[in-house]
Amino acid sequence: MTAKLEKLDGNKVKLEITVSGDQFEEGIQKAYQKSRGKFNIPGFRKGKAPRGIIENFYGPQVFYEDALDEIIPEAYRAAVEENKLDVVSRPEYDVLSIDKKDGVVITAEVVVKPEIKLGKYEGLKVKKPVEKIAAKDVDAEVEKTRDQNARWVEVERAAKDGDTVIIDFLGSVDGVPFEGGEAKEQSLVLGEGRFIPGFEEQIVGMKAGEQRDINVKFPEGYTPELAGKDAVFAITLHTVKQKELPEIDDDFAQDVSEFDTLAEYKKDIKKNMQERADMKAKAELENQLLTAIANDIKADIPEVMIDNQIDYQIQQMSYQLMYQGMKIEDYLQYIGITMDDLRKEYREGSAQQVKMRLAVEALLDKLKIDPTEKDIEKKYEELAKAENKTVQEYKDMMGTQELDYFKDRVAMEQLFDYLVSKAEVEEIDAKVWEKEQAEKAKKESEKKEPKKSTAKKQATKKETAKAADKTAEKKPAAKKTTAKKETTKKA
Repeated sequence: MTAKLEKLDGNKVKLEITVSGDQFEEGIQKAYQKSRGKFNIPGFRKGKAPRGIIENFYGPQVFYEDALDEIIPEAYRAAVEENKLDVVSRPEYDVLSIDKKDGVVITAEVVVKPEIKLGKYEGLKVKKPVEKIAAKDVDAEVEKTRDQNARWVEVERAAKDGDTVIIDFLGSVDGVPFEGGEAKEQSLVLGEGRFIPGFEEQIVGMKAGEQRDINVKFPEGYTPELAGKDAVFAITLHTVKQKELPEIDDDFAQDVSEFDTLAEYKKDIKKNMQERADMKAKAELENQLLTAIANDIKADIPEVMIDNQIDYQIQQMSYQLMYQGMKIEDYLQYIGITMDDLRKEYREGSAQQVKMRLAVEALLDKLKIDPTEKDIEKKYEELAKAENKTVQEYKDMMGTQELDYFKDRVAMEQLFDYLVSKAEVEEIDAKVWEKEQAEKAKKESEKKEPKKSTAKKQATKKETAKAADKTAEKKPAAKKTTAKKETTKKA
């Protein structure tokens, strides 16, 4: 196999690949072995006819197409490797000539990664959002755990917000029950707003054993058959339960943790919260640095790289929806956008991610960052210690696929350590930073968004789970579903 390389416009290249007659013959023989069972030749059992007989019967080119499928991929891979090409697109093949003696000549056009010219990457001015965990933050975390460990105790009084009630309900419109409007022994926490407006509010004040008809109006954005209609729900309340919180003391600490005292438990919470806050600050700092560097590179980025990134994000979104029992087509229909709309929504972010990836690759090459075995082993020891495992146990836990990417992970850490050491870092209170970012995002959104908002704003990964939950809530008609207009507003 020989290959000639020709550079085309932009980031395209053309490989002219010549496969020898001997290699072509091997391909023909493989094609014969795989497909001979398809041929019926008089005088031979199906699949038993010799190759020469089949070629005489159907013509000498009968196996050529399948033979090309055998030899082209391997020849292409060898040509790419020989020319050290970093390909980012699928090849477009063209067969120039086929000859049993002289072999095959094909061309393969591909897009390769662009040349990257780095801008400034040292002395960058960035802000590090710092959060110091205070006693009140720890107390709030303890309260969350306390709430999660609460008991629900049955009480003999009228229901109020915050109580859990067990009810039967039957809904009807104009005296006719509707599908999904009935439930038996439904558990409901009053005040959480899980049901349509006015439903929970009218249960407040009811006692166990009481029956009541309540009047509600379905939201305009509800399911078409019920949207905007008045309905009556016949309610039977069986049980009222109130939340009983445990005392916050040493016994509580022993129940919810591995510690014997409340003081030890709180100390551990503060440590973990501070570690998470520090990791968040580090990640934000690194993101600022990488964004600034990526925005300063010069490169003719091929559209196919952006399209590939969009494909990846949509695939991940599809997997996430699958785990929640939804198809991506149903999700898009629910939020009122097309696949083309979704791809447009992802384009800007995908382009930025591609630029960041190219910037990282260029920096790793420029700075000659290549972790040694010692560097990698040191990282293994660090992570294994954090998991209370031996290095081998940690490697086994990670699995083969993770091990393959571990060197890249160490390289990225070394890169960011370098960039941070060369940057001008200003520490800023995390809450102030979050406020600044929220205001900045609002201004950018106002610039980009048309005056008339659309449901297209929903096509984000953050909203995927919400949409799945809302779709699930459509089944009981008494539960609240989010209209497209409401969903847009939340975005």
